[in-house]
Amino acid sequence: MSEPLPSAARSSTSLQGTVHIRTVRDGDAVALAAALTRHRDYLQPWEPLRPESFFTVEGQRTVIADAKAAMAAGRGLFWVLCDGPRVVGRMSLTDMVRGAFQNGHLGYWIAQDHQGRGLATAATGFACTAAAEWGLHRVQAATLLHNAASRTVLVRSGFTTIGTAENYLKINGGWQDHVLFQKILTP
Repeated sequence: MSEPLPSAARSSTSLQGTVHIRTVRDGDAVALAAALTRHRDYLQPWEPLRPESFFTVEGQRTVIADAKAAMAAGRGLFWVLCDGPRVVGRMSLTDMVRGAFQNGHLGYWIAQDHQGRGLATAATGFACTAAAEWGLHRVQAATLLHNAASRTVLVRSGFTTIGTAENYLKINGGWQDHVLFQKILTP
């Protein structure tokens, strides 16, 4: 049985202006599919290649069901950033490992029309608070070498560089080098 979700994972929290962050819900499939379709070309250089079904409502229902199963099992936390009814981003802590490691991997995207507002930095702080509440010691993140914006978000959020991983993830159809970051949450 998993631990109860941290309070930051159970409520909606204002990040900035009209944008708030909350745990992903079953009813988010339509808004997620619309956001991913609207920003598909913008996000593609930073994402794995996805099947066409990923961009559909049914595909997002599957993604949400998988996220909810991971949360129930204590392996992940998943949020959406919303501006009114529109999804404008997503934040996740995945691959949580307990035991001696107490680690999770941070991932996120912000809609193109919401870039440059500090939302990713605010959401990263929110996710790290939730990770600490859930007893994680460390959060890890990775960015493509040329993703200066994400590197800036992580540094502003207190992450430190731990190295470069060659051919780390298959992004946009090819194996890409990534800069690895970590944030230690507990001494």
